[in-house]
Order: sequence, then structure tokens, then C-alpha cells
Amino acid sequence: MTAVRPVLHVCVTCRAGELRQDGESPPGARLHGALEQLNDAAGAPVELRPIACLAACDRGCTAAISMPGQFGYLLGGLSAGIASDVLDYAQRYPTAKNGFVLLSKRAASLRNSILGRIPNLQPVLLPCEAGEETGGRRTFPHNALAAD
Repeated sequence: MTAVRPVLHVCVTCRAGELRQDGESPPGARLHGALEQLNDAAGAPVELRPIACLAACDRGCTAAISMPGQFGYLLGGLSAGIASDVLDYAQRYPTAKNGFVLLSKRAASLRNSILGRIPNLQPVLLPCEAGEETGGRRTFPHNALAAD
């Protein structure tokens, strides 16, 4: 069975406020390229996916990380120059409680990088009323409240 890897979406269209010359790659594409090289060299511990926009243009370059069982996180202020720090963060993410990599476990370049936290789409089991057909458990998304 293949182990589940975190998915890191990297905005490849991000300009990060830079003016580009004709034919020059945007900073987001350079970040993705740097991450791709590092990830391949490390045995691909992260699934990298390019994406056209994460709608955080004033905080670019941006990336979003997610995987089953963890909160997702939107990261900003990234660049190809800190790609190794981003990959290290992504490798710590799967074992971090709720996906939150502690400040003490992050590179200094990523101390203020979290722009948002995104609820996981997997349901969690919550206790319900005794005697229900579900065996005393009811499934709800963890970000929803039961409305009885």
C-alpha cells in the first residue's frame, strides 16, 4: 500500500509584486521549479501540484498544503530562495498535530508564513444520543455542529 503524502499546491502564476521581462518566469513558477528539484532529490516525500492562482496575490508567492486527517494551510511570502525551508515544512506537516507545524519546528523564514487554516473535508466521529441505530456514533464534518 502506498503511503499518503501531503499535497503542496504552488501558485505558478504568482508575480509576488515583481515586474517581469518578456519570457521571464514568474516567481511562483521559479518556486515550483526549485521545489520540484529538491523534492525529486529527496525521493518525492511531497506531491507537488502547480495551480494557476491561490488568490493571495498581495502575499505571494503562495502555496497550500493538505492531506487527509489534517487541516490545510495557506502559506505566503515564499520564494525559490527558501524552497528548502518550504520542503522541510511540508515533510514535517504529516506528523504534526492537526497539521500545525510548531514555530519551533519551522525555519525562521517561515515564522509568519501561515495566511490561513482550511478545515479537512474528512468526517470525524462524534458521540450522539444513546440508542440510535449508528451504535452510539454519528458522523459530522469536524467543522460543523450537529443540529438536532
